[in-house]
Amino acid sequence: MPTARTVRRPKSARAGGQMHGGPIAYLILGVFTVVSLFPLVWTAIAASRDNNRLAENPPPFVFGSNLFHNVDVAWNDANLGKAFVNTTFVAGISAATIVFLSTVAGFAFAKLRFRGKGALMLIVIGTMMVPPQLSVIPLYMMVAKLEWTDQLQAVILPSLVSAFGVFFMRQYLIQALPDEIIEAARVDGASSWRVVWHVVFPAARPAMAVLGMLTFVQTWNDFLWPFLVLSQTGNPTVQVALAGLGRGYTPDQSLIMAGALVGTLPLLVIFAIFGKQIVGGIMQGAVKG
Repeated sequence: MPTARTVRRPKSARAGGQMHGGPIAYLILGVFTVVSLFPLVWTAIAASRDNNRLAENPPPFVFGSNLFHNVDVAWNDANLGKAFVNTTFVAGISAATIVFLSTVAGFAFAKLRFRGKGALMLIVIGTMMVPPQLSVIPLYMMVAKLEWTDQLQAVILPSLVSAFGVFFMRQYLIQALPDEIIEAARVDGASSWRVVWHVVFPAARPAMAVLGMLTFVQTWNDFLWPFLVLSQTGNPTVQVALAGLGRGYTPDQSLIMAGALVGTLPLLVIFAIFGKQIVGGIMQGAVKG
């Protein structure tokens, strides 16, 4: 009687095995890495040159000797020291409040039962479809009436809530937080806020880290609204301060690039420190979903 032949799968295809990429995969990843890093590297190269060299053709692709000089001039001319403090303060408060409020609201939409929940969720999603430019004029009129122009609260208060954050946390908590855990906490006599603090927040920690990082980066890079309500000599954010660099009949591109490089470095440092946790949170959310 013939016996069935056993088909042996490679180790990489077995359950729990780690797949290894071939030379083509490494080549593709290398090309994408070079393309992704090229704008940042060329910004650093341009910041290390003078304006006359940048105007030549072809442009320089080798580092020069003016990097620290251009960074020093840009730092002093744009008042980047105060701008860094202001932007860190604004982005930190916005990220903290959006993460907290979005987690609480996302838990309510994901796990609680109340009348009109579906309609309210549709309204939240609908606000994401409205271009933010449409709200600039009425928002500016409100800020001017409150006499908040050139004050940081004019930038902070409009960014305390986020429809995307509510939707993001709702989608995550639907899968990441089992109903049985909430029911067990209720049986033990936990109030709604104790459930949020001791059950929801620990379960949502990976998604909260991702949302906080995305919010911080978005607030740090925000330009339109801060540019309208803040001045470059009063309480500028980083992007508002950089907008005043290189002004004149012939803009100094080397100073602009030096300021852009300095304004980007804090985000790179934050991602280098917390990048593993952020990517882990995104992957965990993808697996749970």
